[in-house]
Amino acid sequence: MKLMNAVKPYLAMVSLQFGFAGLYVITKVALNHGMNHYVLVVYRYLVATFVIAPFAFFLERDARPRMTLPIFLRITALGFLEPVIDQNLYYQGVKYTSATLASATANAVPTITFVLALIFRIESFNLKKLQSIAKMGGTVIMIPGAIIMTFYQGPAIFGGEKHHAESGDARVDKMQTHWVVGTVMLLARCWGWAGFSILLSVTLKQYPAELSLTTLICLTGTLGGAVVSFVAEPHLHPWKIGFGSGLLAAVYSGVVCSGISYYLQGVVMKERGPVFTTAFGPLGMIITAVISSIKLSESIGLGSVIGTLLIIFGLYTVLWGKSKDQTESTAAIDQRSIAQELPVTNTASSITFVKIDGDYVKKDVAES
Repeated sequence: MKLMNAVKPYLAMVSLQFGFAGLYVITKVALNHGMNHYVLVVYRYLVATFVIAPFAFFLERDARPRMTLPIFLRITALGFLEPVIDQNLYYQGVKYTSATLASATANAVPTITFVLALIFRIESFNLKKLQSIAKMGGTVIMIPGAIIMTFYQGPAIFGGEKHHAESGDARVDKMQTHWVVGTVMLLARCWGWAGFSILLSVTLKQYPAELSLTTLICLTGTLGGAVVSFVAEPHLHPWKIGFGSGLLAAVYSGVVCSGISYYLQGVVMKERGPVFTTAFGPLGMIITAVISSIKLSESIGLGSVIGTLLIIFGLYTVLWGKSKDQTESTAAIDQRSIAQELPVTNTASSITFVKIDGDYVKKDVAES
């Protein structure tokens, strides 16, 4: 039982990566078939709201905290950071590039999350400790990896069979025109995702009702996304998605990657923190690359491979340092638990240890 409880957070995060891999591929197909990404965002969070709301209403009826203005403002910010900013940048970026690259750039999220956690004092840093140097070094290593993925696509080393009628030169020119812009969008959305994770971890401490919080975030995202959609696309035609890939993308992303994902991330984040929940991106990238090369005939370029390897190496250097911090924190908690059992009385010598200004001082006790 104890082992199962320890493994649960890992199983939850690994399962989500399979879900995200499906998202990258399904949404790429829907966008290639002409679905408007602004509309997709609205439908995604509308579906998530309707799916999660009944569970939140019945299961957290007595556990739901009272809504206050600071909590409401944080939920509003959460609804714009991930559903509106992050998702619209992601969908436009994946439309310009590929599902594999979209998954690969997400590897930068853990490091960005770590940097933001340092800024907001959620994580500690000490240059005298090896794990702190590892965390900083891993962060620096990931920067050239992101730059290489952005500006160097390189020759295809796997996949990429041509199924298009347009000539090779025209196809290359078209890809080069959008590749850099799309990759910059994908990297920019990582900051929105990381900021969302940091703010979510803070909000959960004051509003520890994961299902209700998920519902409110999705509802806010639906409303915010609708405003952005009507400004960007004032016509009603894009809202007709039919029963094809567009509907599948909206339902799948809403249920799996918004509703279930937010809930599981909230549960795990309360126990392990935001850096842990964002640390499984490389697994999702590998799954996505395999599926995309098979189902979408997407090529994996040399630049994507080199950049991804650097990002993965930097990522797990950061995670190694984080694991050492967790070990030291656990040891410190154990020591404090032992210390709290004092004062200790030595009955044979009639000596008692008392705590004065944080230190334990020996004190003689007269025998009765």
